[in-house]
Amino acid sequence: MEASAMAGFLLSPVPTQRSKIPHFLPLSSLSRRSKNMPLSLFMPNATSPSVIGLRRRTSFAIRCSADGALKVEEQIAIEKRIPAFPTVMDINKIREILPHRFPFLLVDRVIEYQPGVTAVAIKNVTINDNFFPGHFPERPIMPGVLMVEALAQVGGIVMLQPEVGGSKDNFFFAGIDKVRFRKPVTAGDTLVMRMTLTKLNKAFGLVKMEGKAYVAGEVVCEGEFLLAIGSGNK
Repeated sequence: MEASAMAGFLLSPVPTQRSKIPHFLPLSSLSRRSKNMPLSLFMPNATSPSVIGLRRRTSFAIRCSADGALKVEEQIAIEKRIPAFPTVMDINKIREILPHRFPFLLVDRVIEYQPGVTAVAIKNVTINDNFFPGHFPERPIMPGVLMVEALAQVGGIVMLQPEVGGSKDNFFFAGIDKVRFRKPVTAGDTLVMRMTLTKLNKAFGLVKMEGKAYVAGEVVCEGEFLLAIGSGNK
């Protein structure tokens, strides 16, 4: 059996550069090879012209496939490739929860909400915002204190929901700690804000939260917030 397999291998044509497909022995012959016979006899040399040609053709096919995918993506207009933010609460629902009104309502849409736990909302920063004429005329930058206020309003959306006992209609700052401003926010940016409830004291109506604001996935503002739930003039 082994001798016949060896004879068949020696009589098989040797791969040349003109060969389109290298000639391999069937796998069944590998099981019949002698233990003393090197495996290299059953496999073409990695540097042989036929193998090099096969590698080049495979590499070219992969490159063509990648180039094709890029061309298809380039054919889709950029305005159709960028997905829209989801809407969990629109501006009308937000106005039902928050007492703020123009020009101090700084939340445009809620895109994620876990009852009594966290909320993520967006603020579209535009040149028409009323603070830009004074901050600053030559370089429109959103004031850091207003980013903190916007985050607090997102926290209010969590606090004033029934899941947190938010039957009262107002909330107030009780403290802010460890606030840091990482990058300026300018006209044209979309501020994405997440507020997460970390502690709740229902007896005193106090809530502690952690907040972070992002632009294009990078943190621009973060801090810890202590908020108090109130009702009427209390």
